[in-house]
Amino acid sequence: MDIAPVSTHEPTRASSEKGEDNDCTIEPIRTVKTHQTLDLQRTSSRPANVLQRFITPSTFREEPPPDGGLKAWLQVLAGHLSLFCTWGYLNSWGLFQAYYVSTYNLPASTVSWVVSIQIFMINLMASFSGRLFDAGYYRPTVLCGMILEVLAIMMTSLCNRFWQVFLAQGVCGGLGMGLIWCPTISLISTYFVKRRAVGIAFTLAGSSTGGVIFPVIFQQLMPRLGFGWTVRVMGFIVVSLFCVVLSLARTRINPRESGPFLDLQSFKEPSYSLFTVGAFLMSWSVYLAFFYVNSFAHNIIHVPSSKSLTLLYLMNGISVAGRILPALFADRFFGSLNTFIFLTAIAGTIMLCWTAVDSLKGLMIWAAFYGFFGAGLQGLFGAALSGLTTDLKKMGVRVGMVMSICSIAGLTGSPLAGALIEYNHGSYQGMQIFAGSCLIGAASVNTLAALAGAGYFQKGKASQPDCDTPAVQKDEKC
Repeated sequence: MDIAPVSTHEPTRASSEKGEDNDCTIEPIRTVKTHQTLDLQRTSSRPANVLQRFITPSTFREEPPPDGGLKAWLQVLAGHLSLFCTWGYLNSWGLFQAYYVSTYNLPASTVSWVVSIQIFMINLMASFSGRLFDAGYYRPTVLCGMILEVLAIMMTSLCNRFWQVFLAQGVCGGLGMGLIWCPTISLISTYFVKRRAVGIAFTLAGSSTGGVIFPVIFQQLMPRLGFGWTVRVMGFIVVSLFCVVLSLARTRINPRESGPFLDLQSFKEPSYSLFTVGAFLMSWSVYLAFFYVNSFAHNIIHVPSSKSLTLLYLMNGISVAGRILPALFADRFFGSLNTFIFLTAIAGTIMLCWTAVDSLKGLMIWAAFYGFFGAGLQGLFGAALSGLTTDLKKMGVRVGMVMSICSIAGLTGSPLAGALIEYNHGSYQGMQIFAGSCLIGAASVNTLAALAGAGYFQKGKASQPDCDTPAVQKDEKC
């Protein structure tokens, strides 16, 4: 696209007076290249300046979100591949847990600390990585995360002690994924308004496709190559996909260079604070079914390990549709937050129904339903949270703060579930009731958040017109 040259001459007095007399005149918005960007283009062929292209923040005049188009959907593709390599790899944890339990002769509650610290680090880094995204450092942030995740995967393939697995896969892998996760969701949110739920849902569907592909790779290569080379093959796949992501991802919001890493004023908004509480309860419980369905099938229903893997494929496979279809309804009819509340309540009810499952057929039917609705609420979480933010320059830090608080839930959820199973002498009923109650509680609190966002708890104050439609310009009036 040709970019019109920007005049360096001062505007005439007549044009200035005209601008003062007519405040409602809307100037055409153009993308402006700064001198810094032009210098980078002239020197980009020099090898010494290649790194500078990654660490220099982009500066552009802001335009309204395109809400579609080739460039916007390419960002969705890049986000999908990013989630494929991060949460998709993490969603295959059930296979790793079974291997670690048998290899190191440890209880599942002990081994589960690896995935718990991984989820904790992913969400804990969200405030840090989200603020860096707002400051215009998307590319160097995700590049550091990619390097750390690939390093973690390769080091995991060399581990022969459990503490090494904990440091490599849990700590290092969690740090890397945390630097990728929040900037990816924030990037997609800046490209969409009306189609935001669909854009984020297609992005998050990468975790489902990765949750299907990586277990298949693990199951097929493990008998032939062994654990080490199987994990290395996964690492090579991740490296190649990360290269594609770096070639596609582009930011479009002018960086917010000043400002703290935390925006504590946001918690004075009742809708934001209540949603944070609901998100914590959801993060405490929503992943437990994905982590423990295999062990439930093996220990309670006495299904062979080879057949129990079918449940993981089924849940991750159907979750692709679960992330996309509810998002279509959310954008078209009900809104992201309302649909998110409905899916959370349904997922909680299905989780409580898990207590009545006592056969493989019943478990497969249950897994299909939970895979759809559980993935649906995960897919709409980012869109519902983004809809509470009206200033796109604060998108990263506001999303990151909620995710960082949810990191505590991610850290304690899986070990707490394992402790409940051990306390009940191998019975999963306590864990199932705990998870279902948390999800229903999250739906209740988020309902209050929706009412607060609509102004029901603020007498004499105008309610926001639509919490799913952020204002692009501060001075624009409805």
